Amino acid sequence: MDRPCNDSIRKTLALTGQMLEIADEGDRHREDAGCGILYGVLRDAAYKIRLLAEQEREAHRRKGWWAACDTTKEE
Repeated sequence: MDRPCNDSIRKTLALTGQMLEIADEGDRHREDAGCGILYGVLRDAAYKIRLLAEQEREAHRRKGWWAACDTTKEE
């Protein structure tokens, strides 16, 4: 059985992936510097949040709370 806290970590990792996709797409289509700043902040936040979620996932693995057979994509 998996823990609900692990599901939240998985959702957070997925959300950061979406944030990075939005930042990339926004950069491709931006028309002014303000949008560039927006997408830069979004990208920076995504990387910071992803790092924290990955660290927490590793902590759960060390505690034995993360299923050994979990195939969650490591980004």
